[in-house]
Amino acid sequence: MISRDLEVLNRAGIHARPASEIAKMASSFKSDIFFEKESMRINAKSIMGVITLGATYRSKIHCTCSGPDEEEAMAALSALFERRFEQ
Repeated sequence: MISRDLEVLNRAGIHARPASEIAKMASSFKSDIFFEKESMRINAKSIMGVITLGATYRSKIHCTCSGPDEEEAMAALSALFERRFEQ
């Protein structure tokens, strides 16, 4: 299991389109992927879960990946956050 804090760098925060990109990417991995913000813990493979985090610009999200491809999943999600959710 690995974990890292990710920062929302796009000014609009995480709304429907970024949530869709995150869930789509997370779902492409076999590992379990969870996001935590304040007292909420959600499955990153759920679009609605990601949206309910209410993550705004500069929010910090704690990401935990656990499974056979956890390193690749964390690297891909970190890169997605750094690119401001752009492909």
